[in-house]
Amino acid sequence: MDRTYYLELAAKGLRMPIGADLLLNEQSDPESCRLNGDCLGGVIVETAKRFHTPLAFSLMDLQVEKEWLLKGLGVDQEDIDSYHFDLDRGIPEQEQMPKILSTENTPRMNAFLESIRFVAQNSNLVPVGMCIGPFSMMTKLFSDPITEVYQVNVDREDKDSIEVLSALEISTQVIIRWIALQVDAGAKAICVCEPAYNTVYISPNQIKRNPEILDTLVLNYHRLIKRFLEERGIDLIFHDCGELNEAIIASLNILDPAILSLGSSCDLPSIAHLVNRQTVLFGNLPSKKFYSDEEITEQQVREYVAVLTSQMEKTGHLFIVGSECDVLSVPGCERTIMKKAMAIVNEEFSF
Repeated sequence: MDRTYYLELAAKGLRMPIGADLLLNEQSDPESCRLNGDCLGGVIVETAKRFHTPLAFSLMDLQVEKEWLLKGLGVDQEDIDSYHFDLDRGIPEQEQMPKILSTENTPRMNAFLESIRFVAQNSNLVPVGMCIGPFSMMTKLFSDPITEVYQVNVDREDKDSIEVLSALEISTQVIIRWIALQVDAGAKAICVCEPAYNTVYISPNQIKRNPEILDTLVLNYHRLIKRFLEERGIDLIFHDCGELNEAIIASLNILDPAILSLGSSCDLPSIAHLVNRQTVLFGNLPSKKFYSDEEITEQQVREYVAVLTSQMEKTGHLFIVGSECDVLSVPGCERTIMKKAMAIVNEEFSF
């Protein structure tokens, strides 16, 4: 798509949460709907319409890729959530990847792809696919990823480095294959979610000692994804709701995303100067607190929107007011959360 499309949405005053999970949980049987492409697609269309946005974000389901990889490795379904690579099991060899990448889709994958196809064929919305980032996927594959990451050296020669980097390479191949399937289904943009790219997993001291660690652990793999998207004319939306510092934020300019979505730990007005002006900033109301009026009230959400809008206008950087992440449904708190999600929305916005 033309890059100016997103800049124009921001200039016109689009405001929106990412919130397919909210509407999915309004269904009589959410889990059945999750595995039914037409039902899930209908939820995504209705989400975009309710929030007055042309961007139809898919469900932020970041378990899909790990499930598919481990299915290809023959791991039993009931063991997938708790399964981790270790010294005894080892890391899959590259020779295994063609077989893994040809593994039959899981039911969750098929429904996800059919939901994108439903949006593309039954609406004038922009179908936005969804995937986890390689670094975040890698952290799901080790039982103690913080220690594993800390031990990585940029020279790639020691055993710990080889294990982590091999897991990153495998994750990247799986993710690119998953993106390709979404593009074939009709996605026009992909939201790459990399919440683990943060100062908890990669410490500021580690970055200060060797800035190249950001390339070694994260950016080199995202360059491959970016190149794949560019070759197919697909837009990159990059989402990172982790605790960030200036070095990490600035590093994302290398990927030149159309939209950069950041969590509430980032003060958008103060970091806007670090981001390319051709990248629309998105966020970053504290939506993880929406479940409770003791954490944040509907009126406070409206005040956040007004203050953030005013402050960002002063920076001159185009942005879209939104949630800091997917706004998740919480049993018993549905109405409270939805009222606050709707408090973000510009109901006068037309597209």
